Amino acid sequence: MGQMQQTENSKEIDIRALQDMYKKFVTECPSGQLFLHEFKRFFGVDPTGEAAEYAERMFRAFDKNGDNTIDFLEFVAALNLVFRGDLVHKLRWSFKVYDRDNNGFVDRTELRSIIDSIHRIKKDSGSQLTVDEVVDRIFQAADSDGDGYISAEEFIRGAQQDPWLLNMLKLDMNPAGWVMEQRRKSAHF
Repeated sequence: MGQMQQTENSKEIDIRALQDMYKKFVTECPSGQLFLHEFKRFFGVDPTGEAAEYAERMFRAFDKNGDNTIDFLEFVAALNLVFRGDLVHKLRWSFKVYDRDNNGFVDRTELRSIIDSIHRIKKDSGSQLTVDEVVDRIFQAADSDGDGYISAEEFIRGAQQDPWLLNMLKLDMNPAGWVMEQRRKSAHF
């Protein structure tokens, strides 16, 4: 019974957060289109700060039709994934964030770039590994065919099979945590 109550409270918090974000979307984007600079402002991200590149990659992953805006339907789909998506959906989203050139594969340069961004944002991540060591270890765990590229399937399978890899990806695949943290920061201004 107590567990059911906790789940219901968690859903209630999610619904409240979604309602707050909807109100903010309508207020800040009466045109119904959210541009990258507005997306950063929406979540309280300094355009030149450490979270800027990460926010831009999130924006690109949420911009389903590639028109450089997020309309309300894309926004709702993004929030649904962020707050309610299952592990595989979040891993697919995370893969899109890593796959900067949208070619369906993550190479070492793309992986290094996002891991570096994550490490700069989460300075207290506690990782004893360097960015290059993390990249090497992710490739060892996920690049099952050894071709130097990680496909979406390899990315998901690797994360599901290797607890260390899944834990590393949680730095990036917890968009709900990042969104809520950015909202808390912007609420204090």
